[in-house]
Amino acid sequence: MTQRDRTLDVFRRPPGSALSRRSFITGGTAAAVAAALPAAAWAAVDLKQFKRVPTQYIAALAPPSATAGNNAEMWGLWSQDPGPRGVRLKAYDRLQNGVAPAGWRFDKNAWWLEEHGLLMESPDFPIPAGQYLVTGDREVTSVLTVRPPSADGRQRWALADGASLYDVTHLRCRSALYTPAKAGGSCSPQAAREGDFPVSPGAAMPPVADCAKQDYQVLIVIGLPKSA
Repeated sequence: MTQRDRTLDVFRRPPGSALSRRSFITGGTAAAVAAALPAAAWAAVDLKQFKRVPTQYIAALAPPSATAGNNAEMWGLWSQDPGPRGVRLKAYDRLQNGVAPAGWRFDKNAWWLEEHGLLMESPDFPIPAGQYLVTGDREVTSVLTVRPPSADGRQRWALADGASLYDVTHLRCRSALYTPAKAGGSCSPQAAREGDFPVSPGAAMPPVADCAKQDYQVLIVIGLPKSA
């Protein structure tokens, strides 16, 4: 998750046009893919109902093949790109006071690491209920709907048009939460190995000594409903 990642712009399609969840949405590929697909493959997603927003990112937890679930209360949202605000492992001493140069707070008992070896701020949990235009910067763009919490605190989520979580996962963005492996133990970024980075697209984040690790899929948010 850095500014080097390509930002998508699906809002340049003609007014009123629908968006295919199977269309390539970069460069000049869209027309070729559209021609190769039957008309039924084009989803009735009206881009006029969405507004372009500065790129956001979702940290999601679910099987890659899932198209819906009831655990969105465990998902987080970075409302701004955490990459440029991150701190490299070799510059860990810049976090010794617990505050990053960008102003976010570092939690030594629950810290986030991305694919280039950057320590990142935590996303906001849980992800707010609503709709998100999401993509993995590959072939698929879909609308993610997150429902408000139920009485037991669970939040349902679903992707439109049968898209799977894998379809809208940005494989180049890897992200994991590291916590102490044992109660009362320590889990330090200083134990991470610089040689483990960068992480290959789609690969798991590397283990760190004395730490438990939770990998998250990363979805790119490129639009929100105009009513939001």
